[in-house]
Amino acid sequence: MHAPPTAESLAADGWHQKTLPGFAGLIGPLWVRKEAQAWAYGLLATADHLNPAGVVHGGLLTAMLDHGLSAIAWQALDRRPCVTVQLDTHFLTAARAGQFLEVRGHVMRTTASLVFMRGELSVAGHVVATGAAVLKVLAAASDH
Repeated sequence: MHAPPTAESLAADGWHQKTLPGFAGLIGPLWVRKEAQAWAYGLLATADHLNPAGVVHGGLLTAMLDHGLSAIAWQALDRRPCVTVQLDTHFLTAARAGQFLEVRGHVMRTTASLVFMRGELSVAGHVVATGAAVLKVLAAASDH
């Protein structure tokens, strides 16, 4: 059995803590790691993330998928901002306090104004939830 992840073990595995403003900052701290193909996003679940049933709240899992897929789209579009139009989430199993939640995803297709994404949220390589998202590309400030 593996020891539960800690900030030190995550840093040793190449993860970096990210301090963000707004809602993303409230659910964190969030973690980020550059991998061979793309970026991965993570969160170390605590008791603060649990629902009354004692497992990580589905809203947190959805928020993690939303944040991770949006950030992956942002990187893929040369840092153009986008907002989620639709996010379909499928919960496959529960996550628990002490587990490290990891989001990975990829762009399926882009148009002039939309990005179609797929992603997974996993714990130690086991898929907890999947997501399919449609994001709207926002006009850059210089495009006005």
